[in-house]
Amino acid sequence: MSLEEMIIEQVHKLPEYKKAEVLDFVEYLRSKSEDKDWAELSLSSSMSVMEDEKSSYSLADLKESFS
Repeated sequence: MSLEEMIIEQVHKLPEYKKAEVLDFVEYLRSKSEDKDWAELSLSSSMSVMEDEKSSYSLADLKESFS
């Protein structure tokens, strides 16, 4: 039996109000996953643009240096 089938079997045994809670939780997990995917895409897109940028500063511009 697959994990999905086991989850469905357990959900079938729950009263309706608990099934509603399970649905809320599943929707929360999906939205959290989508938010994470979007954030990763956004960060990777931002960083890829920055890789091509030339810096306006050099090491000579530093006022303090730590070794």
